[in-house]
This record gives sequence, structure tokens and C-alpha cells, in this order.
Amino acid sequence: MRSSLFTKCVTLAAVLLATAATVSAPGVNAASTLLLPDLRQAPPGCPGGYAGDPAQCGDWDVCPVIDPGSPNGRCVGATVARAVRLRFTSSEENIGDGPLLLYGVRNSTEDKTMSVRQALRTSGGWIPPDYAAAQRPTRAYTYYETAMAHQHWHLMDFDHFALVSKSGATVVTDRKTGFCLGDRYSLPDVSAPHEAPDGPDAELARSLRANNCRHHEPDALNVVEGISVGSGDDYTYQVDYQWLDITQIPSGTYDLVNTVNDDRTLAETNYDNNSSSVSLSIEWPQGRPAAGQPVGKAPVVKILRSCPGAARCS
Repeated sequence: MRSSLFTKCVTLAAVLLATAATVSAPGVNAASTLLLPDLRQAPPGCPGGYAGDPAQCGDWDVCPVIDPGSPNGRCVGATVARAVRLRFTSSEENIGDGPLLLYGVRNSTEDKTMSVRQALRTSGGWIPPDYAAAQRPTRAYTYYETAMAHQHWHLMDFDHFALVSKSGATVVTDRKTGFCLGDRYSLPDVSAPHEAPDGPDAELARSLRANNCRHHEPDALNVVEGISVGSGDDYTYQVDYQWLDITQIPSGTYDLVNTVNDDRTLAETNYDNNSSSVSLSIEWPQGRPAAGQPVGKAPVVKILRSCPGAARCS
């Protein structure tokens, strides 16, 4: 039965991938077009909504920790640390024609994850109100994260980050467990339709500003996640797993790359701006520590330049 449903979903997804598709819903003109979001990856290390020079952003640090396996951990002196992390804020923004709106559903609490459909706003103003009405199946899923700093439903594989060498080889990848999407800040350079005092966009924005992804509700059977047009969602550098382990990275120049919707399972008007990067240098004053040994002296990390909208910077 599930195999048959999956086949039907894939067929439906193929039909609805066009940017000027038509819909048939109660009270909606059949010729209405679907308004897609456009996800933009903000420069790594910048606070949400920052409008200045990204090379001057300071929402990042070098954090030596005692326990290499801890999700976060208190920064300590390098002489007692066993690992070094490069921590940084990561932000994703919607500058498209319509909201990013996702509905997750599972059949029972025995299912550990929820399947996800993407709901697309029509040019006539209709916004699908639930999973059943959402037009587009996706490969995305949600999972309840039990860590103390979260305890809500995360959209998995939404954003990834990595450290890349000048040759293009990936040397470190993230351990991020997912994101709870909502309207966390407004964009300074985008006019948002929800700025009107009423209407469907304003109503949706109000709900997404308060969205906590069913916080403290591990038994929930459904969840809503999303980002309105003109809004962004950020995870600050103090949050669990918002870091890359650089303990064994040799001195040199690297790109720190953030990418949103990497597998393009979410429909957008433009995928060319889904990555942003910064070029940085890592220098070990006393050389890298031997495996399992105290760090000794932390590396010096410097941001050389920032490249918004580009997957390579060095």
C-alpha cells in the first residue's frame, strides 16, 4: 500500500514542479499560478538580518572543548582541551514569490519520522491549510530531537555546512541534526507581502513567527514548518552542533561553505543562491595536536573574505 502511495506521490510531484502550474481547490481560480519560494543562504558567521559588510561579521569563534563528543560544550583553555571547534551562525532566508510552507504528518507514534509535503501559495491568495491540501510531496522528513536545547520536531537535511580545501576536497562535514523553521527575523532588502495588516500572508506570518515546531510534544502526529517571504531563520553559533571540528585540520586556507536545500527536494524559483561561503585561514602556532592529546595552543583563524551566493571563495 505504501509503495502504491509513493508511486502516486512521485507522479504528482512531476506534474507540480513547474513555476506556472495550475491548481484546483475550493474557491481558487483554476488558472491561478503557484508562487514558489526562493531560499537564499546568508553568509556564514553573520547574525540573522545583517545588512553590512559580511567580511566584518562576528557571529563565529574558535572554541576549544574538553569532550570531543559533546553536542556543544563550554569553551575552555586550549591546554586542557581535547578538541577545537569552529562555531558560526547559519541563516537561511526566503526572497521568493511565495512562502516556504511545509506540513509533516505521521500515522501513529510508532512512526519515528513524519513525511513532508510542500504547500504552495496561489496567485489568487489561497494557501493550503494542511498536509492533505498541500500540493507537492517531497523527500524531506521531520524527526523529534530530544536534546535539551531542542526538544521539538526538526526538518532534516535542510541545511549543511562543510570545510573545503583550495583543491575542492571536503575535509570536514557537519553533524547538524536538523532545523525548526519559522520567521525569526525580517530581511532589510526584501518587501514582504505579510507586511500588509491582514490577508493570508499576514496570517501565515503571524503563525510562523510563533512557530516552535511542537515543542515538548514528542507524541505529535503533525507539524508545520516554514519561512515567509521577506523573513529568515537563523541558528546562532552557541547552539548544539553549530560547529565543525577542526582539531586535525592542517594549517592552510579553506572555504567554509553553507548550503540550503542541497538536494533540491524543495521547489524554488532559483537554486543558484543556495550556497554562501567564506575564505578563511587556519594556522597552528605549535602544530596540530597528536590524536587524543591535549590541544596545547589553539589555532588562529582569520576570515579572509566573504562570498555571499557562491559555493567557493578561496
